[in-house]
Amino acid sequence: MRPSICGATPRRVTSTSGNSGIWVGLDRVHWGSGGGCARDREVRRRIRNHRCHSGIALKNAFVIVTLSGLLTACAVAQLPQPDAVPPVQETPAAIADATAAADASDDADNAAAEEASEFAKLPKVALTGDLLYKLMKAELDFREGNWQAPYAALLEAAKLTRDPRLPRRAAEMALSVNEHQSAMAAVGVWRELVPDSEEAARAYLGLAVLNDKLPEAEAILRQRLAEAAMDERGAAMFQTRQFLSRAKDKAAAAAMFERLLSPYRHMVEARILLAQSAFARGDKPQAETEARAALALKPDSEIAMLTLAQVAVDQGSVEAMLAKFIAANPKAREVRAAHARLLVDQKQFEKARDSFEVLLKDQPEDLGTLYALGILSMQLDDPASAEEYLIHFTEVLAASPEDERDPSRVLLMLSQLAEQRGDLAGALKWITSIESDDPALYFGAQVKRAQLMAKQGELAGARKVLAGLSPSEAAQQAQVVLAEGQILRDAGKGKAAYQVLEDGARKFPKNPDLLYDFALQAEKIGRVDVMEKALRDVMALAPDNHHAYNALGYSLAERNVRLDEALVLIDKALKMAPDDPFIMDSLGWVHYRMGNLDAAETQLRKAYALRKDAEIAVHLGEVLWRKGAQEEARKLLREARAKDPKNDTLRNTLARLQLKL
Repeated sequence: MRPSICGATPRRVTSTSGNSGIWVGLDRVHWGSGGGCARDREVRRRIRNHRCHSGIALKNAFVIVTLSGLLTACAVAQLPQPDAVPPVQETPAAIADATAAADASDDADNAAAEEASEFAKLPKVALTGDLLYKLMKAELDFREGNWQAPYAALLEAAKLTRDPRLPRRAAEMALSVNEHQSAMAAVGVWRELVPDSEEAARAYLGLAVLNDKLPEAEAILRQRLAEAAMDERGAAMFQTRQFLSRAKDKAAAAAMFERLLSPYRHMVEARILLAQSAFARGDKPQAETEARAALALKPDSEIAMLTLAQVAVDQGSVEAMLAKFIAANPKAREVRAAHARLLVDQKQFEKARDSFEVLLKDQPEDLGTLYALGILSMQLDDPASAEEYLIHFTEVLAASPEDERDPSRVLLMLSQLAEQRGDLAGALKWITSIESDDPALYFGAQVKRAQLMAKQGELAGARKVLAGLSPSEAAQQAQVVLAEGQILRDAGKGKAAYQVLEDGARKFPKNPDLLYDFALQAEKIGRVDVMEKALRDVMALAPDNHHAYNALGYSLAERNVRLDEALVLIDKALKMAPDDPFIMDSLGWVHYRMGNLDAAETQLRKAYALRKDAEIAVHLGEVLWRKGAQEEARKLLREARAKDPKNDTLRNTLARLQLKL
């Protein structure tokens, strides 16, 4: 059924593509059942009733309001951002300037100013009834899903009126159905009408690249580079790469890019972009050659140095190159930051911290540097410095309300540091101040808050915090059970912990972490049968869970039963985690139970060298006592007592050996 058109109040008609249409004398469109009036006849009748005076110019009386962004979005704005040249987070000044200049060409304010300028140049054409009818009909036809006839009508009208908005609208119609060839033809007409329009040129270039019409694009791009002012040519080169990165034929686009930049190889920007282009297509030797040429042109260029560091064939030489550049250019902040990050990657934490401290002297309130120094200090087991840097981070951030970064991870680390030095109140203060928008992070903070409360003796309050959490994901629900079990276990309520974990294991039978904790708690209350079944369930669910193999093997060794099986289980765990000192401790202990004292001593010494843990010290002390090295044994047992005076293993060992320290 054809829609009938009723009413006469002007309203805006919107096309099916979501683009604005034209102001027309239509009140509403609805499906009717009678009258049978033809749409064309009704449109003509309304035009007669509202006929314009012949003296009114088309530029003033008829305004097509389009979403020009659709065209430029398809042609330009959707082009992927170029790869960041430096291998660092900060964007060096040279590329930042180029990026800003390139982006500025697409800035909304510039576009608006350009459109206003073009509007002032529009031809003065009388808006006749016939012309208005054609334009209105084109929009209405397009609204109904037909693009070809409206497209042709607008281009025909453009020949008569010389109005560039008509081919632009035709191009939008073609783009709405992904007819890029037709869109390009319409943009070509648009450019003929306003040859100096930057918007039309960008749209044509974008479509030419999308349609692999690279020869047509090449001539335009070459001219744009040649006509660019010297101080803007680098930005123009950068924008050229943006255009070409959209091409389907990457090899042809890369070759064309080299040809376009060939006359400008005396410019640092050209060499850097050519290095990036070569690197992107996998030609590392050529990329390095171009980067070295850029550095030769400007030896103090940070962006050139960073580009060379990124593309160098021998990455092993990069650290030395950066260090040499910094020695010659001590104020090179970008390169120093990249060098510091490289040192972190190489696990040279001391040197990395030294570099970040130099950066901090230059900018003492740089949040990124403070954060890096806090992390590195924790890594270097320097909690006092870590706390100092991270507290300063929170102070700087609090004084910068415009900075929207989330401090939650820093607050978590500060809570951890406070807890490590025994300041539970301070740890709780930091954790309670977390108000993250990240649901997972906030959930983790609340679980930790409950654990800290329990350590301060607030068991009921801690359980209330956990009960107040209502995560939707099963994994987080299981984590709440784990946390409550741990809180009860640490509070000496073993049976209550066992009950909570048993209920959780029943509810989440496929959660290996929960089953593992349930197994350990079962052993603590003497339910070794339940423990073994739960650990074997963990092995079935997660065959690479070395903790389960180690726990069961150690349990057998501790009870002095099925020692051959215990050895097999612990060996398997150690193959999965060869540097784990606790598994080495288990292996030493099973050897001790089997009477292999020398093997036991070897494994336990290796474990204790890696981790000065009280339980490992007790095991090694017992082995040495049995071997007759009683003085060293006493020394180790005293060390264990100093570390953990309430350790169950220490108490049981001293009783078994009938030994007083």
